[in-house]
Amino acid sequence: MAVETLTFGCRLNTVESEVMRGHAAAGAASADLVIVNTCAVTAEAGRQARKAIRKLARERPGAEIVVTGCGAQVETGAYAAMPEVARLVGNDAKGRAETWSRPVRPEARNAVDDIMTVRHATPTRIAGIAGHTRAFVPVQNGCDHRCTFCIIPFGRGNSRSLPVSDVVDQVARIVEAGGHEVVLTGVDLTAYGRDLDATPSLGYLIQTLLGQVPGLARLRLSSIDSIEADAALMAAIAGEARLMPHFHLSLQAGDDLILKRMKRRHARTDAIRFCNTVRALRPGAVFGADLIAGFPTETEAQFARSLDLVAECGLTHLHVFPYSARPGTPAARMPPVPGDVIRDRAARLRAAGDAALAAHLAGEVGRTRRVLTERGGLGRTDAFTPVRLPSGTPPGIFADVTIVGHDGRALIAAETDRSRPVD
Repeated sequence: MAVETLTFGCRLNTVESEVMRGHAAAGAASADLVIVNTCAVTAEAGRQARKAIRKLARERPGAEIVVTGCGAQVETGAYAAMPEVARLVGNDAKGRAETWSRPVRPEARNAVDDIMTVRHATPTRIAGIAGHTRAFVPVQNGCDHRCTFCIIPFGRGNSRSLPVSDVVDQVARIVEAGGHEVVLTGVDLTAYGRDLDATPSLGYLIQTLLGQVPGLARLRLSSIDSIEADAALMAAIAGEARLMPHFHLSLQAGDDLILKRMKRRHARTDAIRFCNTVRALRPGAVFGADLIAGFPTETEAQFARSLDLVAECGLTHLHVFPYSARPGTPAARMPPVPGDVIRDRAARLRAAGDAALAAHLAGEVGRTRRVLTERGGLGRTDAFTPVRLPSGTPPGIFADVTIVGHDGRALIAAETDRSRPVD
């Protein structure tokens, strides 16, 4: 049976698509199945998904198109009304093997349940994703916060975590299968463990994981909320060399009033203090961040404080999001910033990010770095900086390379250094 997945949105969706592909391939489903895993973070994300579904139906009229993900969860009616869609599957059911093996009754075309009633996380139990050097391991799902711009808690449900033993077991299997690098992911990763009986923190999970899986070479974290960083996490940052020194922060803005209107839990000074503390604990740490340009009511002076935050936090990798109103969120009812102003501010933030990245890359020239090689002639340093490697370098190995330049986006390794594999 042919099973294809079309994935929109976050890394968590990418992992879940691989899980669904495996379940569907093993089940007795359609001979030509396309699973569309949707995103709902913006209205545009939904528009793009529906456009892709219509195109799929035109190009493959015999395919069974199944729609799942956050879009299916929060915009059920819009997808259910599409004649191209054979059935809908909710975010909770999509990870279960039985969802993809049972015959579908006509009355069960819409299998989107109430995600807010779900209380337990489901382990993915996959060893990796085809074509990816690093393995993503979801350890947490859902979110208990209610940021005014975000619909995702209603697509993912309340925060729920995998038990520590399940995470250790999955990472151990990844290492046994030859994996070198694991990324812990979640919707609100730093909320990990609060729903579990012993309330283990993210820092405790990291320390336990690295202690019990000594063969894991690299551990990374996906986006974290710095205000939720616990003492154990800070201790791991300081003392665990296998926890990589690249931290992506969910900052969103640099002005306190805008942060308050976003219903974020940190202030500007909290973000700066966190970055300074981490650098003191782990010299050479590199930071990325999510920033929103043109949030409703944002003035030019307030935007300037977000722009200044790039330098004050020492951010290197920026994910810039021009604000897009998401129907159903409180922010969508706030006085908007004109679209041309939003686009201009996003461009200025990206320019600041490009300059910060270029400065970081220039500072790496002349150094020798260990990289984990990937397909396509790329590798990543400990700090997640991309490196263009000498031709012929195989993927999936560690290599010591000398940096001789950069192209503004990635470092360039010396052709004369044949990326000697290292233990």
